[in-house]
Amino acid sequence: MEAAQNAPMPIIDTHIHLFDTTRPQGVPWPPKTGKIPYKPTLPADYRKVSAPHGVVGAIYVECSEWLEDNQWVLDVSEKDTIMVGVVGDLVPGGPDFKKHLARFGKNPLYRGIRYGYLWGRKLSDELPKPAFIDGLKAMADMGLGLDSVGPHQLAGELLRIKDKVPNLRIVVDHLPNLEPLKDAGAQAKWERELRELAKRPQVFAKVSEVLHNRNGHVAYDLASNRAAIDHLWDTFGPDRLIFGSDWPNSEQVGNYTQVISVVKEYFMAKGRETAEKIFWKNSMAAYEWKKRDARQPG
Repeated sequence: MEAAQNAPMPIIDTHIHLFDTTRPQGVPWPPKTGKIPYKPTLPADYRKVSAPHGVVGAIYVECSEWLEDNQWVLDVSEKDTIMVGVVGDLVPGGPDFKKHLARFGKNPLYRGIRYGYLWGRKLSDELPKPAFIDGLKAMADMGLGLDSVGPHQLAGELLRIKDKVPNLRIVVDHLPNLEPLKDAGAQAKWERELRELAKRPQVFAKVSEVLHNRNGHVAYDLASNRAAIDHLWDTFGPDRLIFGSDWPNSEQVGNYTQVISVVKEYFMAKGRETAEKIFWKNSMAAYEWKKRDARQPG
């Protein structure tokens, strides 16, 4: 028993981005000027920064609105067993959506799409459209899920989606990066909606973007970041939280060690069993990924 408790804990990072800036067509993200290094970030690059921390698997989350980049990242991920999942980019209800979904979804690495407030899109614009909901139902029927990110109104909108598509797995990204609303009534409404969303089956939240720039300063100690993680813990509990680094976007605020260390410190203090849920067990329920390497758990 003691040996099991002290054994290295495998980690599945559920939020990384891959791109190749040397491609002839370039990339839609990141921009050439900015804090994110404009250079290729591929599975081999990710291995170098994550391996010292016990990371044995990763899930790519879209960082391109180009249709064929769904195939590009599947091809790249196929070649490296550290990649256990791909969350792509499609527009439910868009032209030929179901054809594209069938094409990419036949690859077991394809675990769903991300759709929210990215690429100039607004979830609020799509919710009233029957074709959009029909597309989400098609995803759920294929065993695929929805990642989403956006402003405070997202919680209520995801509740509406869950009511219409009860069997859809939903993952909410980057909640720690949302600043409290100045309007007390609006903040209370968001808290109610988020708590209600957390009660629904197959809804998960990422412990991602915990570190962020506050008034020109980034704090790397747990004490300074505890409140953000506490809020997730109190709302979603031990069975609905999953770890995501947001690498290499995270390099705007810190290196991989700084990003993962604060999350490790918080959850290891809650015991090995809880930490394993956050760092790999819950991710299996959220994404239904399949192991590709003997070092991967499950």
